[in-house]
Amino acid sequence: MSTADDESVLHELLAGNDRHVDGLPDDYFAAVQTGQEPDVVSVCCSDSRVPQVGMWGVDEPGTVFTPSTIGNQVWDVDDGERIVDGGVLYSIHHTGTDAVAVVGHTGCGAVTAAYDVATGADRPGPRGVDKWVDLLVPIVEEALESDAIDPDDDDETVINRLVEYNVDRQTQFLRESDDVPRDVDVYGFVYDFQGVYGDDHGRAYLVNLNGEADPDRIADRLPGEYEPAVRRLRH
Repeated sequence: MSTADDESVLHELLAGNDRHVDGLPDDYFAAVQTGQEPDVVSVCCSDSRVPQVGMWGVDEPGTVFTPSTIGNQVWDVDDGERIVDGGVLYSIHHTGTDAVAVVGHTGCGAVTAAYDVATGADRPGPRGVDKWVDLLVPIVEEALESDAIDPDDDDETVINRLVEYNVDRQTQFLRESDDVPRDVDVYGFVYDFQGVYGDDHGRAYLVNLNGEADPDRIADRLPGEYEPAVRRLRH
């Protein structure tokens, strides 16, 4: 039988929800009672350090559709074929969302695990995790065989460059899929809480804009005030 100490996490959840309820205006859900029309699908990595909605400074419900997957992967496998994950497609096809943000993050554990497997380590387990790591391994292997990764870099730099590479490949997959309409914008970000890109911890750095990965060209398409948020670890 559980004791009070064993249920401390549950108590924290209940108390936290009390605070949440008390802090909501009476009409907080009024506009989304019968449906939702989120502006963007934000596909983040499954990680407790990545605030899926908070990173965008959003206060209103129904603004950001928030699927998360291991390694911010936008695909799944059905009958041996890679398909766009339903968590992404639902919002596009059924709520009118016309933008997708693929959000990787610095120090990603999923990318690290895939890198370890690609370089000879065992899979981390259990099977439900291994499935998603295995889907990332070919991306890592492809990157390691390309000029995107400098073999002389330290492991931390390699992992973070692989994070960028993975974001590029995920955005490319969406842009090439017949299930994603051509007028849907696809943005690629890396959320930095480790100061890898600069001193602004918590900034989502735009590394890919509808297939464009050159920071200077991306910056030219945005108002000047957003230039600090456009950055890559390597041009």
